[in-house]
Amino acid sequence: MFEIRIICDPADTDRVSQALSEAFIVGPVRQHPTRDGKRQRLYVTADHYSNTGPWPTPEEAYALAPSIISEIGWTADQAAHKPFGTPLGRDFWLRKAAVLDRIALQGEADGFHNDAAEVATEAAERLMNLDDATVSHDPRAYVRQEYKVWRWMKRRAELVAAGRCPNCQWPEHDCNCADHPDA
Repeated sequence: MFEIRIICDPADTDRVSQALSEAFIVGPVRQHPTRDGKRQRLYVTADHYSNTGPWPTPEEAYALAPSIISEIGWTADQAAHKPFGTPLGRDFWLRKAAVLDRIALQGEADGFHNDAAEVATEAAERLMNLDDATVSHDPRAYVRQEYKVWRWMKRRAELVAAGRCPNCQWPEHDCNCADHPDA
């Protein structure tokens, strides 16, 4: 993971943000005016795309994940309440593939031989198609990688929204990290 800071003309912010999301796996782009108010500062947490591994273990990938029951409830709610004809977004497909992977892992650990692994693999392939990704050996490993990055970035965004530094988790006004807009 790394941080990117860009200063650009306000008219270019959407184009720059789009280019960043095409080149890297990115979290939310945070925008702040420069001190003179003439340009925009863009801050983003990013990572390189990696389809070759090393893949995170399930424990690493799902360390910050909500319970399986909670994720099943979230995915069911999203599917049930979406307006007709509106496609479900990447977050939905990622979280669905991750919860199905976790269910399959639990079944494998308990010695059950059912179709959970097959269903999890199909969901992983759906996510890969959405991401236009190719993985040579294990689509479920791709889900774990993507979920780990997504959850980490989500945690960072939660800290920022709560007024805490995403680096040291101190309140912003007590922190001297370079990630802050006024740094």
